[in-house]
Amino acid sequence: MYKLRGHHLFCLLGYRGMGYSQEYVENMTRLHQTLRDNPKMRIQLVKGPDQLCEKYPNSGVYHCQDINIYERDAVILEKLGLKIGQILNWEDIESSIRKSVIPSDIQIVCKSCSWRSYGVCEEGIQEIIEGKGLREVK
Repeated sequence: MYKLRGHHLFCLLGYRGMGYSQEYVENMTRLHQTLRDNPKMRIQLVKGPDQLCEKYPNSGVYHCQDINIYERDAVILEKLGLKIGQILNWEDIESSIRKSVIPSDIQIVCKSCSWRSYGVCEEGIQEIIEGKGLREVK
């Protein structure tokens, strides 16, 4: 079982192999591939730093404890109708995304995210809506 915070549910949709450090990328790629290969993988929704944050580089300000990140987590969980502490399969999270999210939501929900400008999160949401699942990371 993986422990994930709210906004990382969206980050996984747009993930294309880029990240904050090599260690972070390796960790994110491993999780992404696991969920892609096994959509029944169980996820526990947590408040605050999760298993992806564990590999965030220690370079000064700890991004994972920023109040804006907590707010983004809460907004995304609310949008998906999910709650902290809930345990569900990744495919159930994808189902919630299909029912509750449209690609343009990224522009509002993730407006302060530095990765938003790449446009990959909107693509990821669209692919989930189309039933394609997570995109393969090469």
